[in-house]
Amino acid sequence: MVRLIQGVPARLAAVRERIRVAEDRLGRKPGSVALLAVSKKQEVAKIRAAFTAGQTAFGESYAQEAAEKMDALETLGVQWHFIGRIQGNKTRQIAERFDWVHSLCNLKHARRLSEQRPAHLPPLTACVQVNLDLEPGKAGLPPAQVADFITACAGLPRLKLAGLMTLPAPVEDEEARRRPFRALRLLRDRIATPALPLPVLSMGMSADLEAAIAEGATMVRVGTAVFGPREAG
Repeated sequence: MVRLIQGVPARLAAVRERIRVAEDRLGRKPGSVALLAVSKKQEVAKIRAAFTAGQTAFGESYAQEAAEKMDALETLGVQWHFIGRIQGNKTRQIAERFDWVHSLCNLKHARRLSEQRPAHLPPLTACVQVNLDLEPGKAGLPPAQVADFITACAGLPRLKLAGLMTLPAPVEDEEARRRPFRALRLLRDRIATPALPLPVLSMGMSADLEAAIAEGATMVRVGTAVFGPREAG
Protein backbone atom coordinates (compact mmCIF):
# COMPACT_ATOMS: atom_id res chain seq x y z
CA MET A 1 0.00 0.00 0.00
CA VAL A 2 2.86 2.39 0.75
CA ARG A 3 4.15 1.88 -2.78
CA LEU A 4 0.69 2.60 -4.24
CA ILE A 5 0.41 5.79 -2.21
CA GLN A 6 3.90 6.92 -3.23
CA GLY A 7 3.01 6.31 -6.88
CA VAL A 8 0.03 8.68 -6.87
CA PRO A 9 1.96 11.87 -7.76
CA ALA A 10 3.60 10.22 -10.78
CA ARG A 11 0.31 8.76 -12.03
CA LEU A 12 -1.40 12.11 -11.51
CA ALA A 13 1.34 13.85 -13.49
CA ALA A 14 0.99 11.30 -16.30
CA VAL A 15 -2.77 11.92 -16.56
CA ARG A 16 -2.25 15.67 -16.57
CA GLU A 17 0.28 15.25 -19.36
CA ARG A 18 -2.23 13.22 -21.39
CA ILE A 19 -4.71 16.07 -21.00
CA ARG A 20 -2.11 18.68 -21.94
CA VAL A 21 -1.01 16.76 -25.03
CA ALA A 22 -4.63 16.26 -26.11
CA GLU A 23 -5.40 19.95 -25.67
CA ASP A 24 -2.36 20.87 -27.75
CA ARG A 25 -2.99 18.30 -30.50
CA LEU A 26 -6.67 19.14 -30.80
CA GLY A 27 -6.30 22.91 -30.72
CA ARG A 28 -7.93 23.32 -27.34
CA LYS A 29 -6.93 26.22 -25.12
CA PRO A 30 -4.29 25.17 -22.56
CA GLY A 31 -5.94 24.46 -19.23
CA SER A 32 -9.45 24.33 -20.72
CA VAL A 33 -10.00 20.73 -19.54
CA ALA A 34 -10.23 20.17 -15.78
CA LEU A 35 -9.35 16.88 -14.13
CA LEU A 36 -11.74 15.36 -11.61
CA ALA A 37 -9.91 12.62 -9.69
CA VAL A 38 -12.43 9.85 -8.98
CA SER A 39 -11.59 8.73 -5.47
CA LYS A 40 -14.43 6.33 -4.70
CA LYS A 41 -13.18 3.14 -3.00
CA GLN A 42 -9.75 4.72 -2.56
CA GLU A 43 -7.78 5.17 0.64
CA VAL A 44 -7.76 8.56 2.36
CA ALA A 45 -3.96 8.47 2.19
CA LYS A 46 -4.07 8.33 -1.62
CA ILE A 47 -6.41 11.33 -1.76
CA ARG A 48 -4.09 13.22 0.56
CA ALA A 49 -1.14 12.34 -1.68
CA ALA A 50 -2.99 13.60 -4.77
CA PHE A 51 -3.98 16.80 -2.96
CA THR A 52 -0.38 17.39 -1.91
CA ALA A 53 0.57 17.00 -5.58
CA GLY A 54 -1.85 19.78 -6.53
CA GLN A 55 -5.16 17.99 -7.23
CA THR A 56 -8.05 19.70 -5.46
CA ALA A 57 -11.25 18.23 -7.03
CA PHE A 58 -12.30 14.68 -6.14
CA GLY A 59 -15.31 12.62 -7.21
CA GLU A 60 -17.24 10.24 -4.97
CA SER A 61 -20.19 7.95 -5.72
CA TYR A 62 -21.34 6.95 -2.24
CA ALA A 63 -22.44 9.61 0.21
CA GLN A 64 -21.59 7.75 3.41
CA GLU A 65 -18.13 6.68 2.22
CA ALA A 66 -17.48 10.25 1.12
CA ALA A 67 -18.57 11.67 4.48
CA GLU A 68 -15.89 9.66 6.28
CA LYS A 69 -13.24 10.99 3.89
CA MET A 70 -14.51 14.54 4.25
CA ASP A 71 -14.18 14.29 8.02
CA ALA A 72 -10.65 12.94 7.71
CA LEU A 73 -9.58 15.65 5.24
CA GLU A 74 -11.68 18.60 6.41
CA THR A 75 -8.72 20.92 6.92
CA LEU A 76 -7.42 20.60 3.35
CA GLY A 77 -10.00 22.57 1.39
CA VAL A 78 -10.92 19.74 -0.99
CA GLN A 79 -13.63 20.37 -3.61
CA TRP A 80 -16.00 17.38 -3.48
CA HIS A 81 -18.06 16.22 -6.47
CA PHE A 82 -20.88 13.68 -6.17
CA ILE A 83 -20.87 11.54 -9.32
CA GLY A 84 -22.96 8.51 -8.32
CA ARG A 85 -26.62 7.65 -8.62
CA ILE A 86 -28.64 9.94 -6.35
CA GLN A 87 -30.82 8.24 -3.74
CA GLY A 88 -33.74 10.11 -2.22
CA ASN A 89 -32.61 9.42 1.35
CA LYS A 90 -29.14 10.84 0.61
CA THR A 91 -30.09 14.21 -0.87
CA ARG A 92 -29.58 16.08 2.39
CA GLN A 93 -26.08 14.67 2.80
CA ILE A 94 -25.24 15.60 -0.80
CA ALA A 95 -26.74 19.08 -0.42
CA GLU A 96 -24.92 19.79 2.81
CA ARG A 97 -21.48 18.37 2.08
CA PHE A 98 -20.71 18.42 -1.65
CA ASP A 99 -19.71 21.31 -3.89
CA TRP A 100 -20.90 19.68 -7.14
CA VAL A 101 -23.33 16.98 -8.23
CA HIS A 102 -22.87 15.48 -11.70
CA SER A 103 -25.76 13.00 -11.77
CA LEU A 104 -28.89 15.12 -11.60
CA CYS A 105 -31.75 13.57 -13.59
CA ASN A 106 -34.78 13.57 -11.27
CA LEU A 107 -36.86 16.67 -10.59
CA LYS A 108 -37.87 15.54 -7.11
CA HIS A 109 -34.20 15.13 -6.22
CA ALA A 110 -33.39 18.52 -7.72
CA ARG A 111 -36.04 20.20 -5.58
CA ARG A 112 -34.80 18.44 -2.46
CA LEU A 113 -31.20 19.38 -3.14
CA SER A 114 -32.19 23.03 -3.55
CA GLU A 115 -34.35 23.03 -0.42
CA GLN A 116 -31.72 21.23 1.66
CA ARG A 117 -28.72 23.29 0.54
CA PRO A 118 -27.57 25.29 3.60
CA ALA A 119 -28.03 29.04 3.29
CA HIS A 120 -24.43 29.78 4.30
CA LEU A 121 -23.06 27.82 1.32
CA PRO A 122 -23.09 28.90 -2.33
CA PRO A 123 -25.66 27.18 -4.54
CA LEU A 124 -24.88 23.54 -5.32
CA THR A 125 -23.30 23.34 -8.78
CA ALA A 126 -25.05 20.68 -10.87
CA CYS A 127 -24.66 18.82 -14.14
CA VAL A 128 -27.58 16.97 -15.71
CA GLN A 129 -26.83 13.34 -16.49
CA VAL A 130 -27.86 12.26 -19.99
CA ASN A 131 -28.43 8.63 -21.02
CA LEU A 132 -27.54 9.10 -24.69
CA ASP A 133 -27.90 5.47 -25.70
CA LEU A 134 -31.10 4.92 -23.71
CA GLU A 135 -29.42 1.98 -21.97
CA PRO A 136 -31.91 0.17 -19.68
CA GLY A 137 -31.02 0.46 -16.02
CA LYS A 138 -28.55 3.30 -16.55
CA ALA A 139 -29.19 6.59 -14.78
CA GLY A 140 -29.72 9.70 -16.84
CA LEU A 141 -32.38 11.44 -18.87
CA PRO A 142 -33.15 10.62 -22.49
CA PRO A 143 -31.85 13.45 -24.69
CA ALA A 144 -35.40 14.46 -25.65
CA GLN A 145 -36.25 15.25 -22.02
CA VAL A 146 -33.20 17.30 -21.10
CA ALA A 147 -34.38 20.73 -22.24
CA ASP A 148 -37.66 20.53 -20.31
CA PHE A 149 -35.87 19.20 -17.25
CA ILE A 150 -33.41 22.10 -17.29
CA THR A 151 -36.27 24.57 -17.66
CA ALA A 152 -37.97 23.01 -14.63
CA CYS A 153 -34.76 23.21 -12.58
CA ALA A 154 -33.67 26.67 -13.67
CA GLY A 155 -35.75 28.46 -11.05
CA LEU A 156 -34.51 26.44 -8.09
CA PRO A 157 -32.68 29.03 -6.00
CA ARG A 158 -30.04 26.82 -4.38
CA LEU A 159 -28.96 24.96 -7.54
CA LYS A 160 -26.60 26.32 -10.17
CA LEU A 161 -26.98 24.42 -13.44
CA ALA A 162 -23.52 24.22 -15.00
CA GLY A 163 -23.77 21.70 -17.83
CA LEU A 164 -24.26 18.11 -18.90
CA MET A 165 -22.68 14.78 -17.99
CA THR A 166 -22.69 11.42 -19.72
CA LEU A 167 -21.24 7.96 -19.13
CA PRO A 168 -21.28 6.07 -22.44
CA ALA A 169 -20.72 2.35 -22.82
CA PRO A 170 -17.05 1.45 -23.41
CA VAL A 171 -16.05 0.76 -27.02
CA GLU A 172 -12.72 0.13 -28.76
CA ASP A 173 -13.08 2.07 -32.02
CA GLU A 174 -11.96 5.71 -31.81
CA GLU A 175 -14.80 7.08 -33.92
CA ALA A 176 -17.31 5.09 -31.89
CA ARG A 177 -15.80 6.55 -28.73
CA ARG A 178 -16.19 10.08 -30.03
CA ARG A 179 -19.79 9.67 -31.18
CA PRO A 180 -21.59 9.95 -27.80
CA PHE A 181 -19.37 12.81 -26.69
CA ARG A 182 -20.18 14.65 -29.91
CA ALA A 183 -23.88 13.99 -29.31
CA LEU A 184 -23.67 15.49 -25.82
CA ARG A 185 -21.91 18.59 -27.11
CA LEU A 186 -24.47 19.08 -29.88
CA LEU A 187 -27.31 18.59 -27.40
CA ARG A 188 -25.79 21.25 -25.15
CA ASP A 189 -25.36 23.60 -28.10
CA ARG A 190 -29.04 23.21 -29.00
CA ILE A 191 -30.46 23.87 -25.55
CA ALA A 192 -27.99 26.43 -24.16
CA THR A 193 -29.14 30.03 -23.88
CA PRO A 194 -27.37 33.30 -23.01
CA ALA A 195 -29.00 33.14 -19.59
CA LEU A 196 -28.06 29.48 -19.10
CA PRO A 197 -25.00 28.70 -21.27
CA LEU A 198 -24.25 25.30 -19.70
CA PRO A 199 -20.49 25.58 -20.23
CA VAL A 200 -19.52 22.31 -18.52
CA LEU A 201 -19.32 19.02 -20.41
CA SER A 202 -18.39 16.36 -17.86
CA MET A 203 -17.37 13.42 -20.03
CA GLY A 204 -14.44 11.10 -20.59
CA MET A 205 -12.56 8.72 -18.31
CA SER A 206 -9.21 6.92 -18.26
CA ALA A 207 -9.73 4.96 -21.47
CA ASP A 208 -11.40 7.63 -23.60
CA LEU A 209 -10.42 11.05 -22.28
CA GLU A 210 -8.72 12.01 -25.55
CA ALA A 211 -11.90 11.25 -27.51
CA ALA A 212 -13.90 13.32 -25.04
CA ILE A 213 -11.48 16.25 -25.26
CA ALA A 214 -11.70 16.09 -29.06
CA GLU A 215 -15.45 16.62 -28.79
CA GLY A 216 -15.38 19.47 -26.28
CA ALA A 217 -15.08 17.96 -22.80
CA THR A 218 -14.34 20.58 -20.15
CA MET A 219 -13.97 18.06 -17.31
CA VAL A 220 -12.74 14.47 -17.44
CA ARG A 221 -13.33 12.00 -14.61
CA VAL A 222 -10.33 9.75 -14.02
CA GLY A 223 -9.94 7.23 -11.20
CA THR A 224 -7.70 4.20 -11.55
CA ALA A 225 -5.18 5.95 -13.80
CA VAL A 226 -4.58 8.42 -10.95
CA PHE A 227 -4.92 6.23 -7.88
CA GLY A 228 -4.17 2.69 -9.00
CA PRO A 229 -6.43 -0.26 -8.09
CA ARG A 230 -9.45 0.37 -5.89
CA GLU A 231 -10.05 -1.28 -2.56
CA ALA A 232 -12.06 -4.50 -2.70
CA GLY A 233 -15.77 -4.26 -1.94
